[in-house]
Amino acid sequence: MLDLAVAVIIGAAFGTIVSSLTGDVIMPLIGAVVGDVDFSNLYTVLSGDVKPGTSLEAARASGANVLAWGQFATVVINFLILAFVIFLLVRYANKVMQKAEAAPAGPSEVDLLTEIRDELKKRG
Repeated sequence: MLDLAVAVIIGAAFGTIVSSLTGDVIMPLIGAVVGDVDFSNLYTVLSGDVKPGTSLEAARASGANVLAWGQFATVVINFLILAFVIFLLVRYANKVMQKAEAAPAGPSEVDLLTEIRDELKKRG
């Protein structure tokens, strides 16, 4: 039970780290390559009157119906990074478990008892 609690806490902390990595490092780099674009403010107005260049928050506050696809792209990149890291962890854990299973387990209980019996017969 304690292991599960530790895993949840570490997972939440790792999720925060990945969110920061995506929002503070990866998305600004992509924005610089694409042309100094802030992905968190990219949206499409579905209905309502919004002036061009209005921030996403201001567009939502004005009551416009907006499709915030820039924020969605950021969340998808977060998910892909987390999924890739979890995939690597599971793959590594499977390799470790296979090595542990392949290692010789040593003599069985029956083999040990047979050796003891044979040694006792020799002595006497």
